Amino acid sequence: MNQLVTDFNEYRQRMNTLILSKNNLVMKRLWNLDTNTYEAGAIDTKTKEMLGLVASMVLRCDDCIKYHLGKCFELGISTEQLYEIFSVANIVGGSIVIPHTRRAAEYWEALHDKHQ
Repeated sequence: MNQLVTDFNEYRQRMNTLILSKNNLVMKRLWNLDTNTYEAGAIDTKTKEMLGLVASMVLRCDDCIKYHLGKCFELGISTEQLYEIFSVANIVGGSIVIPHTRRAAEYWEALHDKHQ
């Protein structure tokens, strides 16, 4: 199952490199703003990543969900905490979020498999 993680990360890196190589100032600024948003400030990075995950689930962006799951994993979010995040996303987003929760749960397990 960890191939899921490898495939996502390799594709994301390859495409980010391609897009940024075009030297579009707006895209660079947008991506820089995104990076800076998740840095610690009045709210710590861990909480910001959890918020990003909830927002991504409600907006139903599977790539964003995978990205934030990876960051949550790196920051030491527990599986118990993750399922509370899933609960918030599902109550806010409604039943349309359930398929994304399934894929998120699969990806979370793949993250664990990859790091064992």
